[in-house]
Amino acid sequence: MVVDPIGNYISNIKNAANAGKETVIVPYSNLKNAITDLLEREGYVMNLTKKGKKGSKTVEVKIIYQNDIPNIHGVERISRPSKRVYQGSTHLAPVKNGKGQLVITTSKGVLTDKDARKEKVGGEILFKIW
Repeated sequence: MVVDPIGNYISNIKNAANAGKETVIVPYSNLKNAITDLLEREGYVMNLTKKGKKGSKTVEVKIIYQNDIPNIHGVERISRPSKRVYQGSTHLAPVKNGKGQLVITTSKGVLTDKDARKEKVGGEILFKIW
């Protein structure tokens, strides 16, 4: 039984990047799909492929490397099932002096901290990535 599917998802991507793997296959969900689209826009991962039947869909994510170094250097889970963390748009601080990003679920979908400040919406902070 998976207690924290988002935590497992981001740790799978981080561990695959650290191990030098090209792709990661994880179980599908709409939230993971939205997070993968966001990470693809920001240049951390490259491809989203859905596979499988209705009951057992998976997502294949390709990790982007530059000079054999992954673009994902670190990931830190902020909001957990046992402790939810919410922030307003005015309280969102930059990650790693602007080199990293916060991934936030808002009423306008899954956004980065920069997009949430621009849209002036807050929400649940899922994780930091740099």
